Amino acid sequence: MGFQPPAALWGLLLLQGFMKPLWGDLAFIPPFIRMSGPVVRASLVGDTEGVTVSLAVLQDEAGILPVPTCGVLSNETEDWSVTVTPGGKVLEVTVRWKRGLDWCFSNETDSFSESPCILQTLLVSASRHSTCLAHVLIQVEIYANSSLTHNASENVTIIPNQVYQPLGPCPCNLTAGACDICCCCDQECSSNLTELFRWSCFTGVFGGDVNPPFDQLCSAEATRAVPDWFPFLCVQSPLANTPFLGYFYHGAVSPKQDSSFDVYVHTDPKDFADFGYKQGDPIMTVKKAYFTIPQVSLAGQCMQDAPVAFLHNFDVKCVTNLEAYQERDGIINAKIKNVALGGTVTPKVTYEEATDLDKFITRTEAPLNNGSSLRIVNVEEHYIFKWNNNTISEINVKIVRAEINAHQKGILTQRFLVKFLSYNSGNEEELSGNPGYQLDKPVRALNTNRTNNVTTLHLWQSAGRGLCTSANFKPILFGENALSGCLLEVGINENCTQLRVNALERLDSLIQATHVAMRGNSDYTDLSDGWLEIIRVDAPDPGADLLAGSVNGICLDIPAQLSIRILISDVGAVEGITQQEILGVETRFSSVNWQYECGLTCEHKADLLPISASVQFIKIPAQLPRPLTRFQINYTEYDCNRNEVCWPQLLYPWTQYYQGEPYSQCVAKGLLLLSFLTLAVFLSNPWTRICRACS
Repeated sequence: MGFQPPAALWGLLLLQGFMKPLWGDLAFIPPFIRMSGPVVRASLVGDTEGVTVSLAVLQDEAGILPVPTCGVLSNETEDWSVTVTPGGKVLEVTVRWKRGLDWCFSNETDSFSESPCILQTLLVSASRHSTCLAHVLIQVEIYANSSLTHNASENVTIIPNQVYQPLGPCPCNLTAGACDICCCCDQECSSNLTELFRWSCFTGVFGGDVNPPFDQLCSAEATRAVPDWFPFLCVQSPLANTPFLGYFYHGAVSPKQDSSFDVYVHTDPKDFADFGYKQGDPIMTVKKAYFTIPQVSLAGQCMQDAPVAFLHNFDVKCVTNLEAYQERDGIINAKIKNVALGGTVTPKVTYEEATDLDKFITRTEAPLNNGSSLRIVNVEEHYIFKWNNNTISEINVKIVRAEINAHQKGILTQRFLVKFLSYNSGNEEELSGNPGYQLDKPVRALNTNRTNNVTTLHLWQSAGRGLCTSANFKPILFGENALSGCLLEVGINENCTQLRVNALERLDSLIQATHVAMRGNSDYTDLSDGWLEIIRVDAPDPGADLLAGSVNGICLDIPAQLSIRILISDVGAVEGITQQEILGVETRFSSVNWQYECGLTCEHKADLLPISASVQFIKIPAQLPRPLTRFQINYTEYDCNRNEVCWPQLLYPWTQYYQGEPYSQCVAKGLLLLSFLTLAVFLSNPWTRICRACS
């Protein structure tokens, strides 16, 4: 129902549209628009005083751009309308399809038609005193959308039960209502389209094979050149038993909770306090409920009723709207069950007043009535748990409060900190393990160049715009590889020597230490108690006279990345728990060449230079692996990686490779199968004949 203008016409309009703003003339931005929806907008810049906007539809018989007759102005046709919204020196021009997309389905029976529903070319012109000054060409190409043909009640997304069916059966289906190329599982692709790329389909999970059969299943077809008898023993299991599915906990929703600190479990939970807590067990109250403190989930959301795990430290921040904020009660009345110490443990709560509210509250608007009532909000909550063996002996809680206007609006940032300390620790100094390091514990460090020598290694925790001036520090945790960074503001006239000094100081602030502890319990006062000196690779000399040092906007060899490599190893076990130690720490700087990025003109505004720091834990074996013999190198019959027939997995359910069931059950089933085979042999016809012959 329209035509496409020739390429020469498009090129002429694009050239005129891009050049006119540079000359200061009236122009549309952008000069050409490809329209795929019912509404499209463009901006008219320049001297817009007294300008009138008109709309014309290019007809089939024209074939070329007609000379606009701006003397007869029209901002509306039978199918289209154009409106102009003033905005300072810029006019916003909106072109709208009047009929609505439901019109597409009056004559269309196939909601997924491959031909466009609307195919037209529009010309929007801007004129002053009947003189045309600027044009914008709009190529309309709108396809039917099947979701508009159904009622809202019918267009409900059905989410399958993820226990038995994958949530995304076709991961490569990325575009709704359209066919994705090379995605053969896309139901929106017609058979003709699929035929074009059926030899180039995406493979694996991304291509729709979200439930691949296990190689050792008895029902799985062999995809490799292996004999039909291999493996001799296989695993009989339904296809639904796959690592791409899983068991999901079906929780229940309670209509009312007596206390925000008690989340009642509708099925009787195992009371861990009766048997003593283990690391990771949820802490229970005397009401057989979980002791909860707000925590941040893996998705970044703040969960208000998250159970506290035994010996699991955390320090999180939750963001809440002040209008939706509700005071948490039950802290004083919460009682922790502790049978080993004679009953219960009640938290000891102390209160402090916040000094700087700007750190916690971001105001969106000032309260209308300054004389209204006040209310108290908790901005920080610190929990110190003292533990002894597998019990909790003491709980100290410090709450930092702030007094604000009852009608204050804004965003509240709350901090929740939980620490577990040994019962005989005199202060809040915690160990990172005893004796070896525990995962996710801070790496202990010393700085022998200052009096207060206790410290740790850090990474950045950026906030806001990500500038280094506002970035906070977070400790490096044992066993956790991480990458962080921040942005330095640099001007076009920046002194290169000073820039190197600033960047080096920022990076060096993360490693204000000279030694790190080999073990998690190394004594801070005894340097000979397992302390290793940090190996530092020298950074570039900030004052070096480089070739381009005098050119504005260009600086060479700017230290921009800090790499921290930590060697760790298993050194034994205590009560069956593997102990890990640090064997060495190395820091290395990497440099980049910085150049000021200009737009159309080099303005006197700050550019951003990213600097980053990374930490990598490298585990080395305690003993070097035994080298391969010449027989193992040359004879690959038993090498599963280089041979189609993997002989070590011939009796797969009885081998160490099978982990679907406990090993004891596998042995029991194997012995039962062996007894059946032995019985079958004794009762077989050849064995009976041998017995008769002997008798």
